[in-house]
Parts: sequence; C-alpha cells; structure tokens
Amino acid sequence: MSEQESLSDDASLSVLTRTRRWVLVIAGCVSLLLGLIGAVLPGLPTTPFVLLAAACFAKASPRLHRWLIQHRWLGPMVRDWEAHHSLPLRIKWLASSMMALMVSVSAWQLANKPLAQIGVIGAGLVGCLVVWRIPTRR
Repeated sequence: MSEQESLSDDASLSVLTRTRRWVLVIAGCVSLLLGLIGAVLPGLPTTPFVLLAAACFAKASPRLHRWLIQHRWLGPMVRDWEAHHSLPLRIKWLASSMMALMVSVSAWQLANKPLAQIGVIGAGLVGCLVVWRIPTRR
C-alpha cells in the first residue's frame, strides 16, 4: 500500500469517527430532551432516556458525559447505574407502582375507547416487564 493510500484511509477513518461522534452527541441530546420532557409528562419515562444519553455521551464526548454525571438532579441516577448496572428492589416497586397508577388513571380517562385502554394497559405491562428484567440490587 502506498503512502498516499494510507493517508486516504486515515482521512476517511477520521471522517467516519467524527461523523459517529456527532451522531452520538445528537442522539444523546435528543434522548436527554425526551428524558426531561418525561419528567413532567406522565407516561413518558425519564430514566431510560437519561441513561441512553449518558451512554451516548460516554462514547462521544467526555465533556458532556462529565457534565451529566455531575448534574445536580440527573447525576446521581447516572452514577448509580454506571456503578452497579442494577436497580434496588425498592426502586423497582416504586417504578411499578407509579406505572400502575398512571395506567389506571389513563385507562379510566379512556373509558369510552376500549382499544386505547388496551394499548395503555399493554404499554404499562411492557414497562413493568422491562423494569423487572433489570438485575436487582439488594
């Protein structure tokens, strides 16, 4: 392989690396935005989106990752997940209870729309299944 081809390969690799980093940063920002919206909008989860943002930032931008783990409200959640990759039993019960409450309220509000009720209940069941599949930390 000639020196020119080697430089060309390095340049294309650099472009791919930069593109990958930008895609991950954008995905992290969108995920973080969805997580923040989920903090105030019932039915949209916060934690999975914040953790996804942390994973994207960890691979693409140490500065953004550091900002997130040092954040006053979001940092503890991210630091706990990165340290243990599990959830305490108390948190699983709390998450399941909150989902059950929100699903119940939503199903009650959709009393005259049985297909929507089925969708809401199904989404709640999937959410609980996801939470309980995560390893438990005692």
